[in-house]
Amino acid sequence: MEGADEVTTSGRTVDIELGSQEVITVDLDNLDPDPADILDLLNEGHPKVWVWTTLAAEYWRRGYLDAAEKIAKAAADTQEADDNLVAHARTKPKIVYKEATEDRVDGKKTKDDYYGDAAHMLNRSDKALQMGESVLSPSLAFLTRGIQQLATRSMDDAMRSFDNVLNDKPTNLVALLGKGRILYARRNYSQALQTFQLVLRMNPMCQPDPRIGIGLCYWAMGNKSKAKAAWERSMEVNPNEWATQLLLGLESINNSKNDDIPEQERLGLYQAGIKYVEGAFKLSAGSSAAAANALCELFLQKGNLQRALKLAERTIQFADTLTVLTEGYVRAARIAHMQGNQSQAINNYKTAQDGQKNNILANLGHAQMQIEICKSNIIAYSTSFEATAILASLRALPRPEISSKDQAQERAKAKELFDRITRRIESVNGTTRSKMSRMISEDMDMYIEIAGLWRNENLERTASAVGEALRICQTAGTSDVVEVQLLNNLGALKHLTDNLPAARSLYENALMKAAALGSEGEDFSTTILYNLARVYEDQGEVDLAKDAYEKLLSRHPEYVDAKVRQAQMLTDLRRNSEAHDLLKQALAANGSDLNVRAFYTYFLIQSGLSKPAKDFVFSTLKDHDKHDIYSLCAAGFIMYTQARESRDASAKGVDERRRGFQRSTEFFEKALLLDPTCAYAAQGLAIVTAEDLLTADGDGRRNAREALDVFGKVRESLGDWSVYYNMGHCYYARDEYDRAIENYEAAMRLDGGKNSSLIMCLCRSWYAKAMKDQSYKAMQEALKHAQKAMHISPGDKVIVYNIAMIQQKSAEMLFSIEPGKRRLHDLQRVIDQAGHAQKLFASLASDKAIMVPYSRDIADQRRKYGDNMLKKADEHLAKQRDHELTNETRINTARMLRQAEREELERLEEERKKEEAEAAKLLAEARRIAREQAQEWTKNSHLYDSDDDKEKKTKRARKPKEDKPVVSGDEGVEPEPKKKRRGKLKIKQRENEEDGPSAQASEDDQVEKPTRKRKKRVVRDDEDEEEVANPRKKQFKSKEMLSDTDDEDEKPVPMDES
Repeated sequence: MEGADEVTTSGRTVDIELGSQEVITVDLDNLDPDPADILDLLNEGHPKVWVWTTLAAEYWRRGYLDAAEKIAKAAADTQEADDNLVAHARTKPKIVYKEATEDRVDGKKTKDDYYGDAAHMLNRSDKALQMGESVLSPSLAFLTRGIQQLATRSMDDAMRSFDNVLNDKPTNLVALLGKGRILYARRNYSQALQTFQLVLRMNPMCQPDPRIGIGLCYWAMGNKSKAKAAWERSMEVNPNEWATQLLLGLESINNSKNDDIPEQERLGLYQAGIKYVEGAFKLSAGSSAAAANALCELFLQKGNLQRALKLAERTIQFADTLTVLTEGYVRAARIAHMQGNQSQAINNYKTAQDGQKNNILANLGHAQMQIEICKSNIIAYSTSFEATAILASLRALPRPEISSKDQAQERAKAKELFDRITRRIESVNGTTRSKMSRMISEDMDMYIEIAGLWRNENLERTASAVGEALRICQTAGTSDVVEVQLLNNLGALKHLTDNLPAARSLYENALMKAAALGSEGEDFSTTILYNLARVYEDQGEVDLAKDAYEKLLSRHPEYVDAKVRQAQMLTDLRRNSEAHDLLKQALAANGSDLNVRAFYTYFLIQSGLSKPAKDFVFSTLKDHDKHDIYSLCAAGFIMYTQARESRDASAKGVDERRRGFQRSTEFFEKALLLDPTCAYAAQGLAIVTAEDLLTADGDGRRNAREALDVFGKVRESLGDWSVYYNMGHCYYARDEYDRAIENYEAAMRLDGGKNSSLIMCLCRSWYAKAMKDQSYKAMQEALKHAQKAMHISPGDKVIVYNIAMIQQKSAEMLFSIEPGKRRLHDLQRVIDQAGHAQKLFASLASDKAIMVPYSRDIADQRRKYGDNMLKKADEHLAKQRDHELTNETRINTARMLRQAEREELERLEEERKKEEAEAAKLLAEARRIAREQAQEWTKNSHLYDSDDDKEKKTKRARKPKEDKPVVSGDEGVEPEPKKKRRGKLKIKQRENEEDGPSAQASEDDQVEKPTRKRKKRVVRDDEDEEEVANPRKKQFKSKEMLSDTDDEDEKPVPMDES
């Protein structure tokens, strides 16, 4: 701002200097009634106060009241503007962020500009004060100077200015407030608190409100409740104070991160905090950098990057403190990173680091950007073997600044790259590998990284990678310490995959090598010896495991895990008292160890000490860790068990039972909130849901179905017998007894069949199935399982009662069944069992124990009912005997009739076979005679040839071109007159047709009807000639005809008929 340095007067004139070169003289005696020109000069020259007052007084003296009023108002406005330069600076940006894209403030004056103008005005005021021309008092000058110095962070100078004011007037509130702010900035919180409290006592309605400073001091001193109370009171007094709303909003947001507060309440706190911050941002006209910073984080979480970037830029430009400025740069860098603007992100991270070198987020973000650039460069050379290995290692590196989802994606990419590397290593021959390839293939650390990637997903691949690292370690002769660690880790992996012999061998080898290391291997020996003892225990080598634990405890008596395992071994041997003593020793040595406390809770529950277990687990949650997942699940189980076992049928008892289920649900829900993958908490919640709804008025079957859905999901991640056990309960509740039996049996296979409760549930399912289907076989299955449970838990009177019940019901069932559907020996068996049940009911009814898990009255009633039922036993036996005797007689009669029919059929069959044999014998004889006759005829056939026939044969021999039909010579008849021969030929031809294949010759010998008349003699001569020329062929035809006749099973034609 430019203004008059001096204003001179001469007589009735006033000189107004414009700048440093021009001076305007105003004649007071010749003032223009219109003060417009005078006002322009005054506004431009910006003279001292007395010039304004002189001119206004002159106008007033002359009676120009309106003009005097205008000059007075203009003077007041101008002086107020000059005096409030610091106040204006508070609403202006501190710097101009040149890279801003969403919140540009180009052309606006910054705080420093206003502070410079204010300093210039103060300097002028000091000069006027020294010359005696200023109307300001020295105290007011010092106070104004102190405020300006405080705004520019000149704390020492500001403190001296305020002290000067307070020396003159100790009750000056502005000076006290300024001194309190300086003491707070110097972290002298107690004196600052006293100063603000003094101001509050002197003026409760003081502005700015000292309660804000009081709350800040309390907060810095750790008394957050008093801080909040002070701010809330300030909010009541000054509801439009944006600083108070900002502080309350930040307090609510911070408090919403407290895990001790229920989730719903935390959500309410967060929403209230955001509402306060938004109100503060609006009341400050967008000039509060702290409010903009908090809102920026909100929009970052929502994914609204544009709004978040605008608020980050506002934070950078309006921040008064280095911490807020650094956070603004960090958030702007995060937004640029999310938008893919790597260069801008790096610049912002570097600026934040320059401001605060120890800012963790800035350092992590900058490092992450360097990694991203490195990965980009590596991807450009992705075909390089070594570049791929480096990129895979970078992706496998855990980074806390990225989300779990992004981290999982990075790990997946790292696995893919490592797989590509290992495949290339396996495919390339060792002699053709490059030097770098060989170095990578022998990189032990690479295989350790691969093992780390697969550790929680595939133990076999993890073991393979660790084994390869161990091979490289042993081949390269690396440090023995590393080899011991790899041996132990590989042994643990084999142990987890149930390869106990391999694990044992690796542990023993590692133990020997660790012993060779001396004092350096002592720590390794302790861990390896414990692992080896666990293998001995799992292999059933109880003595070896016991010796290993004792040896370990002799070296390190404080090793509580070994004591816990010893207690478990004693528990398996039913030596609970000794196991209890060991666990007490472990708790005395390390009572804060959550693993020891968890096992002790398990021990108390398994030992049936429900009351001590409840007290102990609640003590763990109260005094040690209220977020311990195992204790939460155990507390949920205990509350569920108590609610389920409650037998109080009164209204109060039912209400307490309901509250017990609700508390159990709360514990399981909290465990799931802390660990959403906790299968035990999910299973417990499903159990409580099913049990609670089954006892309510709702549809139990439907809710059992919902519980089954949860159990099905739990079963995929937890292959424990308890999952099948609970699924069996749900199926039983839905009356699906076959499915319930399947799940109970699956649970028994996984559990080893030694859990009496599980066996009794299986017994219950068979019993329900037997009653539903009226199946004696199913009832006997139920009895078999009950007797098995009795063998495991011989002192359990509930099992005794159930055995008696099943035996009595078996007899009752067979008594109600028709005789045709039961058997005598089964009936006799159930009657004997019912008699045994009477003895059991009598002993149960007369039991003198104070507490019994059944009703003595009901047991006695069952005994009386059994007496009445067995009175009809003889009647049922007699009826069954008569029925079975009658049935047996009927069966025997039918059997005899069937035997007689069978014998008759056999006799008829024998006679038929004899007749067939006789017929076959006659047929064979007839064939033999026919064969002999045919052979005899063949031998004598040449005796029938005549001289004429021979002559005709000779003549025909001279005419080879003629194809004359021939007549078969089978007839063997003498020559006769022509007509008779033709007739004889026809007769013979007809006989051949009637005889079938046995009388037919080959195709060449068949007789065709001649087209013209020929002499029989000629025909006969041809036949005779053929017979003489080829006697063998004729004989072969005769045999073939006989063979064909045999095949056709036809009777031979007597030769004399032909």
